[in-house]
Amino acid sequence: MRILVNLPEGFFNHLALKKAFQRLRNRGGLRLSSHNTSEEILTDLKWADAVIMWSWPELTDELLSMADGLKFAGHLDITQRAALVELRHGLTVSVSRGGFSPAVAEMAIALILNCLRRVSDYHSQMRVGVERWVDRFPDDINPSERELTGARVGIIGFGGVGRRLAYLLKPFDCELRGYDPYVSKENMGEYAVSKTSLHTLLAESEIIVLCAATNNGTKRLIGEEQIALFSIDSLFVNVARAALVDTDALIRRLERGDMMVALDVFDMEPLDRHSRWRSLPNAYLTPHRAGGISSSVVRIVNWLVDDFEAFLDGMPRSHALEEWMLNGLDL
Repeated sequence: MRILVNLPEGFFNHLALKKAFQRLRNRGGLRLSSHNTSEEILTDLKWADAVIMWSWPELTDELLSMADGLKFAGHLDITQRAALVELRHGLTVSVSRGGFSPAVAEMAIALILNCLRRVSDYHSQMRVGVERWVDRFPDDINPSERELTGARVGIIGFGGVGRRLAYLLKPFDCELRGYDPYVSKENMGEYAVSKTSLHTLLAESEIIVLCAATNNGTKRLIGEEQIALFSIDSLFVNVARAALVDTDALIRRLERGDMMVALDVFDMEPLDRHSRWRSLPNAYLTPHRAGGISSSVVRIVNWLVDDFEAFLDGMPRSHALEEWMLNGLDL
C-alpha cells in the first residue's frame, strides 16, 4: 500500500507518535506531507492508496476524480460535505475526532470550577500581591462564589464530549439537562440526563456547556433570542465552536455584568490583541486548548492507524464513518 499522511509538521516530530508511523511503514510505502491546498496535495494524492489527514485540504469531487487509486481516508476531523463526497466516491472512511472528547470534557469541568470559585482571579491577584484576605468571615464572603455540587447544568450537544462531561459530573450530584435533536431520551437517561428543549435548558440551567458538533443546523444555534434566556448569575461555557454562537449578542449580554462566560474558541483565531473579549472582566478565556494535549494526539492518530490496519485485514473498524451518521456528525 502507498500511504500518504498529510498533517502539520509537528506531528512528524512528536516522539509519542513514532510507533504509530512505524506501524504504517510496516504496511507499505509511507509519504509524509503538510499540504494546505488542493493544488499542493494533488500529486501525492494521485500516488496514494490511502490517506491519513486532518480536514484540510478538503477532498472534493474534482480531487477524488483525479485520485482514482485512493481507497481509504482516515481523518482527525471532517465536514459533512467532505464526508459525503468521499463516501459517494466509494472510499472507506474513518474519523477519530472522538479521541478529543476526554480532554475537552475535562477542560469544561476545569473552566466551570475556575469560574465558580474564581481560581484564576485569586492566582493573578496573589502573583502581584493585591489579594484580599478574609478578615470578617463570613461577612466578607464573595456571594458570587458557589459550588458546582448540586447545580443545574445544561449540556448542549450529547455526542462524545457531552456524554463524557455527564459522566464526569456524576460525583457533583448535579441536576443534568441535555439538548440534542439526534440523541434519544433513553440514551440521555443512561447518563442521568433529562432530555429537554433548548429553550427550557437555557432558561432553567445555572451552568450551560456548549459541546455540539458543527453542522448545517447548528450555525448560530445560540443567538440573541437564546442568550436572552440565560438566567442572572449563570455561566456559559463554550468548548465547541465559535460559529455556534452569535458573538456580538453574547458580548452585549456580558456588558450588562449579570453573568459569566468561559470560552476556548473564537470567531478569529488567534484572537485579535485588541478584541473586546480581552477587556470583559466576566469573560474567562483560553486559547483553543481544550482537546490539544499529548494524550489526545496519540489517541486520534493511533485510532486511525488501528482502523487502517483493520481495513487491510478485512476486520471491523471502530471509528468507521457511514452516511447515516452525517446528520448529527457525532463522530
